[in-house]
Amino acid sequence: MRETISFRLNGARVSLETEGDRKLLWVLRTDLELTGTKYGCGESICGSCTVIVDGLPERSCQVALRDVQDKEVITIEGLAQNGELHPLQEAFVDHGALQCGFCTPGMIMNAYALLLDNPTPTRGEIIDGMEDNICRCAAHKRIVEAIEAAAGKL
Repeated sequence: MRETISFRLNGARVSLETEGDRKLLWVLRTDLELTGTKYGCGESICGSCTVIVDGLPERSCQVALRDVQDKEVITIEGLAQNGELHPLQEAFVDHGALQCGFCTPGMIMNAYALLLDNPTPTRGEIIDGMEDNICRCAAHKRIVEAIEAAAGKL
């Protein structure tokens, strides 16, 4: 059944008439052409599709569109402001934490939520907080270093 779903996306109000049970991932990528959020496993395991919903990291491959009604959704595209990369994005570049780049948007969004919750995490807290995001290129050490660097700038 078609529904009208309204929410804030990267600071702008969005309203769509579509099936409410469609996954947020596909609405972002297909309907809204925001392709930074990646499809990885489709099972909420890898973290490639992570976005922020009302300040919390969510696997968009498992979130029904109706579940974001009247909520704030931030994607990787929403972190950069006025043409300037977010400090977390800059840190990933500076530390070579984006080897193939496929997991990077989900890693950054999960790290963003981690830093919202804990602006000064220890290395152990970063490792624990990033545990459920998978990087197949083995860039985990550089990812942790990038998050530590960004935390120091925020």
